[in-house]
Amino acid sequence: MAFSSRRSVLWVQVWGLAAVQGSIALTWVIYNLFLPQLLSQFGFPRTLAAGLLIFENLLAAIMEPLMGSFSDRTQRWLGTRFPFIAIGVILAASLFVAIPAITVFGQGWAGAARWSLPIVLVAWSLAMAIFRSPALSLLGRYAFATRLPQAASILTLVGAVTGAVAPLVNDFLLKLGAPIPFTAGSLSLLVAAAALRAVNPPASPANTAKPPTPPIALLPLVFIFGAGAGISIGFRLMMQAFPKILHAQPSSASLILGLIFLTVAITAIPAGTFAVRLGNQKAMLIGLCVMAIGLLLLLALPYPLLAGLLAIGIGAAFSLVSNGTIPFALSLVPAEKAGLGTGMFFSGGAIGLSLFLSIADNLDGTIGAMVGAMAFLLAAGLVALAGNGR
Repeated sequence: MAFSSRRSVLWVQVWGLAAVQGSIALTWVIYNLFLPQLLSQFGFPRTLAAGLLIFENLLAAIMEPLMGSFSDRTQRWLGTRFPFIAIGVILAASLFVAIPAITVFGQGWAGAARWSLPIVLVAWSLAMAIFRSPALSLLGRYAFATRLPQAASILTLVGAVTGAVAPLVNDFLLKLGAPIPFTAGSLSLLVAAAALRAVNPPASPANTAKPPTPPIALLPLVFIFGAGAGISIGFRLMMQAFPKILHAQPSSASLILGLIFLTVAITAIPAGTFAVRLGNQKAMLIGLCVMAIGLLLLLALPYPLLAGLLAIGIGAAFSLVSNGTIPFALSLVPAEKAGLGTGMFFSGGAIGLSLFLSIADNLDGTIGAMVGAMAFLLAAGLVALAGNGR
């Protein structure tokens, strides 16, 4: 991909990629919201939802780097990653619509037939893993390496807006019932993928010479995976710690957590510009350390007013981290391995989410905040080591 000095970021393509990111976030919001209800309709205990999510994330931890690596090979041979993206999106969209269809037409199913719902749920999560890493690794083709955090800020903005709006519309979505939100989520995937394909630059010619695959060191992949796991578990423990420490009612908790996402959305683009000037890894280190300190301050001074100020500070800090994650992964691998690098980060994130789901019920707010701060500091240490090793 050739860039002119005036086009160091292909903004139209970045917005197309952000549409895919937003559709992914939207479908997961819908899925997590309806999952306990759907399981209970088929006679499964609602507690199965957590176990199912753990299992899905363990599978995703394997699938993400695998699909990313396969898409790297497709990029080398065909000059494009879109076969993986198209197949994954079509499968995911079809299965997402099938989930409420099973609950509508499968009421009263018994025996082995009732297990069709969990099977389709797992199949959908695997389909989502097929295209996420190949799609988001395209960010490396849409911006100069030094401008990647600025380009990634658009993805952060879209994801944060989705996260901020979700608590406000949950009750409305539940009143609509599963078919309408699931259909809307499925259509959003298809439309976003089609939009990205429409604006994506023409594929480069296929490489008929069949050059050998460039080698890649193991240590950078460990740094990427570990940082992904630390950021994932730290963020989720942080989101759990705020309402627990403040003993907040559900409405107050939604307000505080919504304030974090709103701050992320507002500060995403300025944070991207700041990271370009300072350097991505330094910006990530600042963000991770500020979030760790913020959690510890919340423990020391658990007052609602301070919590609101901390939520704003942590949201701004998380913008630095979120903007930097994919650029960090891409910076540690050769361009030919962009899918693998991105997949390793998401693999670590999936493991982090599985760990969180495994321990969340057994942690009070204080322990959760301390473990979350440690996870952020661990991720910061890995980012620092990766920077020193380059």
